Amino acid sequence: MRHLVGVWFYHHDLIFWHGSFKLLYEQTIRNAVECQGIGLHSGVAVHLRILPAAAGTGIVFRRVDLDDYEVEATGRNVAKVSYATSLMKKGVLISTTEHLLSALIGLGVDNVAVEIDNLELPILDGSAQPFVNMLLSAGLRRQRRHRTYLRIRKALEVRDGDKFIAVYPAEGYSVAYTIDFPQPIGCQSFEVDLSGDAYQREIAPARTFGFLKDEKWMRDMGLIRGASDANVIVLDAAGPRNGPLRYPDEFVRHKVLDLIGDLALLGKRIVGRIVADRAGHAMHATLVSRILRDRSVWEEVAFAGSPVVSHQPEPSLVSS
Repeated sequence: MRHLVGVWFYHHDLIFWHGSFKLLYEQTIRNAVECQGIGLHSGVAVHLRILPAAAGTGIVFRRVDLDDYEVEATGRNVAKVSYATSLMKKGVLISTTEHLLSALIGLGVDNVAVEIDNLELPILDGSAQPFVNMLLSAGLRRQRRHRTYLRIRKALEVRDGDKFIAVYPAEGYSVAYTIDFPQPIGCQSFEVDLSGDAYQREIAPARTFGFLKDEKWMRDMGLIRGASDANVIVLDAAGPRNGPLRYPDEFVRHKVLDLIGDLALLGKRIVGRIVADRAGHAMHATLVSRILRDRSVWEEVAFAGSPVVSHQPEPSLVSS
């Protein structure tokens, strides 16, 4: 066991280590909470319920329409990652998971069961804000198990043509993202330190978006059947058809939101810096897979008291 110095502040549930706060203990929610909506791509009605779960459970999806079959939110269960991130286990599909996963990670919730009665999570308003509101209304409860993190030990970069995503060692958790879309979006960049409460202020309200010119071919492919002005920023040549925007750079902020949700499939929050340039769900998933398969990239650490306690990686974290 190795001890590292660098703790500047310690108080019950939080530790301030090298400039950023770390939660010492795992969290769940106090009460069950639920909502109804439609799936963005399937267009089907769905009822979703989030329940507290025991320490060490992680995030588990449960298809109540399929005899309560459970699909864990881990990298080994990633299925389709084109226009959304979906999970599959033994043929059971859980689609468009990223917004809820993003809200859970953003609020520091480690353990919940998520019940749905159809294949796709509800899109709600197209952001993570409704899920954040649900979780906060349910209340957060500290658990007795110390939380562990994946601390990045060395750089890992993934390239695909002019697209790029990488993770680097750092003392906190930060994301820098750049996008480059046709006008009226163009090139946007955004960087955020996620060690505090910036997620709720800067990321959660950012909505998904799409171009009106792409609507027909996407619907012909069986996508966006639940899309509407109520849950997607719709863009034509002149700009957002259903404005105003929540942020001038809402588009790149939403990409950060998606990335945070996709990285939840690591099974642990990371201590490191993510840099992405024109990446998307597929590259996010590739980064998750590469991190989990290369144990030299990371170590599992717990910030328990003043020292940082380093553990050997657990096999359960490795993607199959």
